Amino acid sequence: MKTKDKKELHLKSIKELRKMAEAASDGLANLRLDKTQNKLKNTSILCNQRKEIAQMLTIIRMKELTEIEKEKKK
Repeated sequence: MKTKDKKELHLKSIKELRKMAEAASDGLANLRLDKTQNKLKNTSILCNQRKEIAQMLTIIRMKELTEIEKEKKK
């Protein structure tokens, strides 16, 4: 994932990020299926997809924690 794409992820809402992470997880499942059927030539895509999902989930968690802190201050 490029730096520009990472910065854009921070601008999205939690709902959008969850939808993206869910779609990426479905895509990862399809990639794993393709790998077991020997249809996947470039297996490094699996690693990249897992990293992207982890980045999305990390940003979601960061946003959730900032919302919790804002509520505590009120």
